[in-house]
Amino acid sequence: MARMLAGIPALPWVWIGVAGAAPPQRDIGRGICMHRAPWGFAGSVRCALPLPLANESFGAVLLQHVLDDGFADTDAVLSECRRILAPGGVLWLAALNPWSTYRARWWRSGMRARGPGYWQAALARAGFPVDAVHLQWLGPRWRPEDAEAGIGAADRLRAGLALTVSKRVHAAIPPNAVRKLRLQAGVGAMRTQLRVVGEATGEGSQKSAGRP
Repeated sequence: MARMLAGIPALPWVWIGVAGAAPPQRDIGRGICMHRAPWGFAGSVRCALPLPLANESFGAVLLQHVLDDGFADTDAVLSECRRILAPGGVLWLAALNPWSTYRARWWRSGMRARGPGYWQAALARAGFPVDAVHLQWLGPRWRPEDAEAGIGAADRLRAGLALTVSKRVHAAIPPNAVRKLRLQAGVGAMRTQLRVVGEATGEGSQKSAGRP
């Protein structure tokens, strides 16, 4: 999350997580931190959906397992995230990995794990470009010398996964360029001028009448 926020040094951000999850501590003054509550969200802002936040005003939205508890309306939350994201803003979604061997730790805890395909379909319904989704596996592995995140085949057994996607907007169609009028130059322009002068003096009509 710290690396994600480092890419948006100017815009504010929103973090939403489950109870007990730790929010990012970088520049906490320009961030809004909320936790899931039975009636909605609590923290910096106490509210329910829709979020009382301005359209396209945040550079990043981070969802840390907030959609794993099965209580939130996934489509409604993701649609709100897209609404408040600025063009080019980033959505970071962390979720449990249903294929992980660590699933015994959260079994019967009320959490529900879903595969990457489910999240990609949900992002597409919310209006995010699916072709730009970046998938990453997070959490511990059996070999502690490995890094904390990866994208290899062996990483599929990690405890969690994260999907990152940027908000795209359609560019406005620019108006057609106004054609600039240019004065004609060369022999053709000279002939045109002579014909106009001849018609004004009557010579042009006499020549036209004598033509076969």
